[in-house]
Amino acid sequence: MAESSTQKLTMNATPQAIMEVIADFPAYPEWTGAVKAVEITEEGEPGRAARARFTMDAGLIKDTYELAYTWAADGLSVSWDLVKGQMQKAQHGSYVLRPVADGTEVTYTLSVELTIPMIGVLRRKAEKVILDTALKELRKRVEAA
Repeated sequence: MAESSTQKLTMNATPQAIMEVIADFPAYPEWTGAVKAVEITEEGEPGRAARARFTMDAGLIKDTYELAYTWAADGLSVSWDLVKGQMQKAQHGSYVLRPVADGTEVTYTLSVELTIPMIGVLRRKAEKVILDTALKELRKRVEAA
């Protein structure tokens, strides 16, 4: 697996409120720019999907892929791994939530390996853009609720 990229952002919300937005996969097309459709392919614990299929259109990169999720019992983290994809041969990611004085610090870590070769520097730059955009979209959705 390729090296991962990590970013952090503090949100003015409780960890529970943030995790509810993260777990609401069917709503992703409403607030994420690239995700166009989500289908829960396997239910997990109540309110948590074990697997979900995403259809993404990020301009030059279009993909349909399925992720398997592991939800922490304490509600402060979730991680995922690629089950199958068209453009990706591997993906591992996680959100880790940590209560802080002014809200919750959200740490997003992502590693993606594409089926097409990509220079490491370009891949890491793309991951950082994805992380930055995802965290800002998540914060906007969480804080608007």
